[in-house]
Amino acid sequence: MKNFSSVGIQSPEILIPNKQIDFEKWAVVACDQFTSQSEYWNNVEKIIGQSPSTYHLILPEAYLGTEKEKIHSSQINSLMEKYLRLKYFQLIDGLIYIERSFDNSVRRGLIAALDLEQYDFTEGAGSLIRATEGTIIDRLPPRIKIRHDALIEIPHILVLIDDPEMSVIAPIAQSSTDIELIYDFDLMQNSGHLKGYQITSPNLENKIVKALEKLISPEIQSKKYNVKKDAPPLLFAVGDGNHSLATAKSVWDKIKHKAPENHPARYALVEIVNIHDEGIVFEPIHRLLKGIKENWFLSLKKYFNNKLDIRKITDFKTLSTAVINNQTNDQIFGAFDKYNFWLVSVKEPNHTLTVGSIQDCIDNLILNGQINDVDYIHGDDIIRELGTAQENAGIYLSAMRKDSLFRSVIKDGALPRKTFSMGEAHQKRFYLECKKIK
Repeated sequence: MKNFSSVGIQSPEILIPNKQIDFEKWAVVACDQFTSQSEYWNNVEKIIGQSPSTYHLILPEAYLGTEKEKIHSSQINSLMEKYLRLKYFQLIDGLIYIERSFDNSVRRGLIAALDLEQYDFTEGAGSLIRATEGTIIDRLPPRIKIRHDALIEIPHILVLIDDPEMSVIAPIAQSSTDIELIYDFDLMQNSGHLKGYQITSPNLENKIVKALEKLISPEIQSKKYNVKKDAPPLLFAVGDGNHSLATAKSVWDKIKHKAPENHPARYALVEIVNIHDEGIVFEPIHRLLKGIKENWFLSLKKYFNNKLDIRKITDFKTLSTAVINNQTNDQIFGAFDKYNFWLVSVKEPNHTLTVGSIQDCIDNLILNGQINDVDYIHGDDIIRELGTAQENAGIYLSAMRKDSLFRSVIKDGALPRKTFSMGEAHQKRFYLECKKIK
């Protein structure tokens, strides 16, 4: 175990299943996926049965409010103790390089532990590790209660680095003599394939740290993000699992006054991925306006003080194509209802991102009673169908550019809620690696 404080990471002691465990049954998808598809999790239960699995150590959100929630919650900590006692784990000392294959692409990642002393999820944070969207504090207490008593953590957190030169993670695969294959198996329910390699060379480990240090050099950050050289550097931005990492931070803050400096709860296990990796795909999350009033679009224009360029469009396909193919730096979105389609350009935006400008407007429309509610929709077909239904309207957005995420977090703080999605449910991270936190 080594700490690299300059970049806020630890090369930790990681627990993976021993060679007698069936890895395909052990690994299950993140608990916040397939939340409305109970049949997916019913299939998981059938596949696993009573075999050792992370399924027994986490609580699928699809079970919330059901009898299965009580069953899972009551057994998690005792099963963690049992798995440790029966030595279901083998210990890997150091970083793990992984390759996740799905849908004809590969996502490359690095399993490491982040120093929670260098993470801050509060608004306006200038820490080395930051949240990408606002943390809903009310969602933390139930998670804190579970983690506080847990013996191990099993993360599904994806943390992003902004490395367009591919200097940190991509070169690892070429260092064949410095890595050792430790798992190689198919993921359940057609979710792809996973390979993991232990990084066995201190020299390669140091190269990774040096590459991370370069990313936060004042010269690099100043040029890349157009900020002053003395601006607080941002190295890691939380992509998936923001509330899980915020929970880990909250627990550490509660116990650190009576814990040793290098207590295992100070470090949270994550997968670090490069935002420019081919396996990281940003997809837009559209807005469905529900219960619209007759003059909803007039109210939208009024909110922007008419500082908009608006062009009427004939149909949804033409509108969506125009939004996606926008090659300018203008903030452009589509707005439509049952009768009309408009292409809208914001002339004097208050936010770095289009989604920020329109989300503020939507919140204002709800506050003033011009619409009843908003929902967040993935996929063109669904937003077209629902947005043209009676008493609904749609806001069509393009995917956020990868090179704008870090710049937006640095300049605007946490992004508006539901700014982007990183892939479909079956492409999300699977639970596999664990780490002791007691």
